[in-house]
Amino acid sequence: MKFPQLAGTLILGFAAISLFANCNADGKSGSTGTSADTSKKKTDSTVNIMKPVDRKLYDSLDKKLANGDTTGRWPVKNQPTPLAGAILPFKRIVVYYGNLHSKKMGALGEYAPKEMWQRLNTEVKKWEKADPTTPVQPGLHYIAAVASGTAGKDGKYINRMGNKQIDSVLKISKMQPNTIVFLDLQVALSTIKAELPHIEKYLQLPYVHLGIDPEFSMKDGSLPGKRIGTYDAADINYVTGYLADLVKKYNLPPKVFVLHRFTKKMVTNSQNIKLRPEVQVVMHMDGWGEPELKKGTYRHFIQSEPVQFTGFKLFYKNDLKKAPNRLMTPEELLKLTPKPIYVQYQ
Repeated sequence: MKFPQLAGTLILGFAAISLFANCNADGKSGSTGTSADTSKKKTDSTVNIMKPVDRKLYDSLDKKLANGDTTGRWPVKNQPTPLAGAILPFKRIVVYYGNLHSKKMGALGEYAPKEMWQRLNTEVKKWEKADPTTPVQPGLHYIAAVASGTAGKDGKYINRMGNKQIDSVLKISKMQPNTIVFLDLQVALSTIKAELPHIEKYLQLPYVHLGIDPEFSMKDGSLPGKRIGTYDAADINYVTGYLADLVKKYNLPPKVFVLHRFTKKMVTNSQNIKLRPEVQVVMHMDGWGEPELKKGTYRHFIQSEPVQFTGFKLFYKNDLKKAPNRLMTPEELLKLTPKPIYVQYQ
């Protein structure tokens, strides 16, 4: 079965890569010093209240997300009880995605911070109205490592954002109290093991979470944007283990870990992904297109291969290219099985 949004996603990839073709791949811009003070984790205003998880409430909300599933896949069985301070499934995360260097990669970089927040808050209110029983957790999802069109000094075709850029996102997040931040990695010809240390000091903060994009994990040596990349369950288990170690070492609330997906091969052996009490895994439907196409992608690659929680991306521009030329509404997304608990606007 063909999914036309794949071609469009590759076009988006090419656009992003071309924008960063001449950028420094070592991410050293503004790399001296950072405002990310890990010694203040306990007093930061964005820290979730570290209340122990009520397992009965957790199971009840998880069953609600399953939305009457009759396949037996949802809710996912044998989930560990998350550590205190877990966001999911108690709140629905609604984020803006992008990069501050580009107006073409998402709303986060397209609008000045004040206007961006006005727009994001409008979306938050729509979700609060559509599902008043689930509080909304606003967030910013920032592409902290971008697949590049040129090899760079290390030959990895990756442009790492410097500390100054990441600090700017953290500053923007603090314009609205209790905002969370995701740092997203497109590893290109590098590896997830090599890239995580570049952002580790930010992941030590209680309100900073992680996203990884298999589309730009080019294990076969292809240049990013030429083909769609992949991660295996082994890679994902490495990441969750890495995050779990940070959570335990710094006494943090669980990390939310978002994986983008719109094809089967983007994530292989998903049945072997290990769940941990320190990490909450979101498999995120990242394809664009008309509503029926997006629902099909969600059904084939997210619903059919359960991991833990699910997400759904809405594209302000690309979702409007074909009839009926409109964005899906919160009410429509709440009819999906399972209901997405993470929603991203690009």
